[in-house]
Amino acid sequence: MACWQRGGDLSATRLLDAYQHGIFPWYNEGDPILWWSPDPRTVFIPSQFKVSTSLNKVLRKHQYEVTFDRDFEQVMRCCAAPRDGANGTWISEDIIAAYCELHRIGHAHSVEVYIDGELAGGVYGVSLGRMFYGESMFSSVKNGSKIALVHLAKQLVRWQFGMIDCQMSTPHLTSLGAIEIPRSKFIERLQELVHCEPHTHWQFDTDLFA
Repeated sequence: MACWQRGGDLSATRLLDAYQHGIFPWYNEGDPILWWSPDPRTVFIPSQFKVSTSLNKVLRKHQYEVTFDRDFEQVMRCCAAPRDGANGTWISEDIIAAYCELHRIGHAHSVEVYIDGELAGGVYGVSLGRMFYGESMFSSVKNGSKIALVHLAKQLVRWQFGMIDCQMSTPHLTSLGAIEIPRSKFIERLQELVHCEPHTHWQFDTDLFA
C-alpha cells in the first residue's frame, strides 16, 4: 500500500476534508504525518454484518451495557494501549487531541461496552453524512469489540448509513462480513453518502436485540 501524501496538520478542517475524499492519517509518533487511501478498500455494508451463532448467544444474554459517546477519550486511550504482539501504537497524544476535537464538534463518535460497570470494549470513528469511518477498536474481555461493532452496525442500519470504512482487511474483520472493493468504487459511493443529511442524535436503541 503506497502512501498517498505526507505533511500537513491534524486540524479538524483538514481531517474532515481528507475523510470526505477517502483519505486518512496513519503514521508513527515522531514521523511526518502520512495520509493514506488504500486500493482495494475494506468496508462493512451495515446490513450485511455477520453475527455468528456463538456471538448471537452472547448478545441475547444482555450481560453488558452499550452506550454511545459516554467516554470517547477513554475509548481512544484503550485503543492506544499496548497489545500482545504489537510494537507501539499510531494513536499518539496528537491523534487523541485531534479526534477529541472532532468529537467535540460532532463528527467523531465512540461505542462503549461495559461489563459489571467496567469499560470492556469499544470502537471509535468519524461520521460524515451517512458514512462512518471506523478508526480503531479494543477489547479487554472476549467479544468486547465484537459487541461494540454489532451494535454500531445495527444502529447504522436504522439510521440509513451506507458503509463503514475499515481501511484495510484483517481476518477478524472478514469473519464479521467485511469485504474489499476497488478504491474507485469506494470513492464513488463515498461521495453519495457524505452529502446525505447527517444523523445528529447518537443514542443507543435498547431494543436492538430484544
